[in-house]
Amino acid sequence: MTEPRDPDPHDEGGLLTRRGRRWLIVVCVLGVLVAVGYAAAQARSSSAGRGPAAAQGQVRLGPDPGEAVPDYLARLPATLPAPGERAPALVQVDRELTTDAAAALVGSAGPAEVVFRVPIPRVQTALRFETLPSGAPVAAALDTARQRAGHAAEADASRLTDRAAAVARAEAAAYAGPCACVVALVVSADRAGLDALAGTPGVRAVEAAPVGVTLPELALSPLLPDQTTAATPLPDDGPVP
Repeated sequence: MTEPRDPDPHDEGGLLTRRGRRWLIVVCVLGVLVAVGYAAAQARSSSAGRGPAAAQGQVRLGPDPGEAVPDYLARLPATLPAPGERAPALVQVDRELTTDAAAALVGSAGPAEVVFRVPIPRVQTALRFETLPSGAPVAAALDTARQRAGHAAEADASRLTDRAAAVARAEAAAYAGPCACVVALVVSADRAGLDALAGTPGVRAVEAAPVGVTLPELALSPLLPDQTTAATPLPDDGPVP
């Protein structure tokens, strides 16, 4: 049997020449590289204005899981910025506050985010994080945030089942009015402002992030008023109202 011969390099007929096949491979490889580069550029563009995606939520504020409360409180003064420097800080309270009381507590510090939690004895309820608009009246901004937290609880109640749904419904009912549900706030202040907040009655802890850290980079896990010995999960064996 006669084996098929390679096409003549000078043959301009229907079969690709060796040189033509090589050029086709080169073109395909270049096409793949261009597509990969375009996808990478699109990914960078989609994250523009939000900071590096890999850095979001990596600066933890709050006790480490299981950390003893005295140990956590003892290390907080070292987190405060140098005099004259401003930094975001997590202000944690010793009991849940209404939005009006929280606004009075932080005063002119200008909170950027609030953390809500509905206290129900021996029932684990969700931490709800709400960003606050810059420059808005603090009391009004906090109250609007409370309402948003209530809408989020209603949404949870509609998608969850059994005990989790009942807990979410109880949360939504609490957020429907001026509940004492604020457990922490993020403020931006200088050393003097943070020292003043740390010494304010009702403030349990103030932990600052490094200078230059932005709000999207924070991972918040506040010390809860009921966590008195260690940052461990609260009991979840009580009846849901």
